[in-house]
Amino acid sequence: MGQTQKPAVPGRRKRGFERTASLLSSQIRSAGESRGFAVSRLLTHWDEVVGAEIAGSVRPVKVGYGHKGFGATLTVLVPGALAPMIEMQKKTILDKVNACYGYAAISRIHLTQTAPTGFAEPQAAFEPAPADRPKSPQIQKAVADMSRGVTDEGLRAALEKLGQNVLTKTESQGRQR
Repeated sequence: MGQTQKPAVPGRRKRGFERTASLLSSQIRSAGESRGFAVSRLLTHWDEVVGAEIAGSVRPVKVGYGHKGFGATLTVLVPGALAPMIEMQKKTILDKVNACYGYAAISRIHLTQTAPTGFAEPQAAFEPAPADRPKSPQIQKAVADMSRGVTDEGLRAALEKLGQNVLTKTESQGRQR
């Protein structure tokens, strides 16, 4: 009499850890397609497509297609003060976006002048985290003194990092007052 095994969770692979992009690709695709983005790479790699300088101030919002599906319009959000400069760069942006698609999918770019987050409540910006600032020697010494008695290497490293964050935050709040 053999024991029956419990069925595996559907869709679960037995390879261990997976990249976040592979787990979220279907959700990103459906969200992008709802706004007209047939190629989700345009959204997920916007700074690589148009360049870091332009991507810092311009965000793609939607792609609107004409009646026959040709000559789509890309709508982007631009801060009002930068709109004239981006207006002069429309041709460059158009060429780069069409290179992402692989053909002349977009024929026009429509600028909407607003904040980069749009008209909604302020949202989190998807930008890289700032680089860690070097910690002062006084904070490093204080943290090392506090964690001196901990013998486990991993626990000591975690406590030191926590201590540095707390003391750095306390120090910066003291300077602001």
